[in-house]
Amino acid sequence: MDEILIVGGGIGGLTLALELHARGIACRVFESANELKAVGVGVNLLPHATRALGGLGLVPALSRVAVETQEAAFFNRFGQLIYREPLGRRAGYEWPQFSIHRGDLQAVLIEAVRSRLGADRLHLGWHCEGFAQDAHGVSLKLKDRETVEGKAAIACDGIHSMIRRQLYPAEGEPRYSGVNMWRGVTRWKPVLTGASMTRAGWLKTGKLVHYPIRNDVDAEGRQLVNWLWEIETPEYKRWDWNRQASVEDFIAGVEGWRIDWLDVPAFFRAAEVVLEYPMVDKDPLPAWSFGRVTLLGDAAHPMVPRGSNGAGQAILDAQCLASCLQTESSVEGALKAYEAQRLAPTANVVLENRRNPPDAILREVFERTGDRPFERLEEVISAAELQALSERYKKVAGYDKTTLKEKNR
Repeated sequence: MDEILIVGGGIGGLTLALELHARGIACRVFESANELKAVGVGVNLLPHATRALGGLGLVPALSRVAVETQEAAFFNRFGQLIYREPLGRRAGYEWPQFSIHRGDLQAVLIEAVRSRLGADRLHLGWHCEGFAQDAHGVSLKLKDRETVEGKAAIACDGIHSMIRRQLYPAEGEPRYSGVNMWRGVTRWKPVLTGASMTRAGWLKTGKLVHYPIRNDVDAEGRQLVNWLWEIETPEYKRWDWNRQASVEDFIAGVEGWRIDWLDVPAFFRAAEVVLEYPMVDKDPLPAWSFGRVTLLGDAAHPMVPRGSNGAGQAILDAQCLASCLQTESSVEGALKAYEAQRLAPTANVVLENRRNPPDAILREVFERTGDRPFERLEEVISAAELQALSERYKKVAGYDKTTLKEKNR
């Protein structure tokens, strides 16, 4: 009854387990999958997230398997450079930005949980169907297993969260953004700096996101490159991260692209994995914490993946919640204190991802040029406007340098 029960063994749940253990708070993780497999492909860890993971001593392990991202670069579909800026340590942050395969990130977290907490603290194949609580504790109803009791239950079970569904039974399906996304990985020779996160084009006619997530994957020195192809699509199939797809589903819209540093059609056709995912999110909730139960990560604030920020916000949730459980005198008070600190900031990120994520830079140029090549960029948009769009998102998401320096004091 004295343990925190964590429902879900993804990035948020595993990070929370490590944060709680670091503070001497007992916990167990219950994951419905029989084995932990990577869902999705690549993920970006922004400096606010690596700062938190650095506090857990995980940066060296991440450095061994990730690509330390050096820059962001934005192009139109004609290959013209729009904006470029350094990232992570190259931008003056104390902490790096990592581009990493989700499976590699999860493996680092699992190894840390098993070595620090013990393998018996991570339960696989335990599917949560709901909860009950009273003034003294909470119990989890588990499929084909006995009920488990603890002092609090934390829902880290993603956009499909059973606990969120129990708390908000009338909420309904996620909100479709109007943009369909294909994502995958391709082995390819390094381009640009070899550690660039690039975005090109725009959603009306198709947008490419391209960044390497593993270095030197073969004798030819190629990288494993994560990519996304996003395009406005009125109709979509039901959301599912794991739906297998084909490059032929969208390649017709790419054939006319001309970028000197990448043969885009050939790059896509060389893909090893292709997944289709309609970009969805949910409206921000009025509350997460109810007695001894709360939500975390995608269970609390699922967002469209347009700011490289979903995993990072879950990591920040975990750090905040563990701190509140350490400092507050009651479990209920801790969960409400966590909600008070994290609900509004994450709601702002959800809404900003809809309005003005980093790729809004591409939207502005697309609209102002009418999707045509430009002669002089400064006649289309000023350098100050471009920087302001970039800095606005960092501030909303909580990883501008001023915010992080203040938190480090």
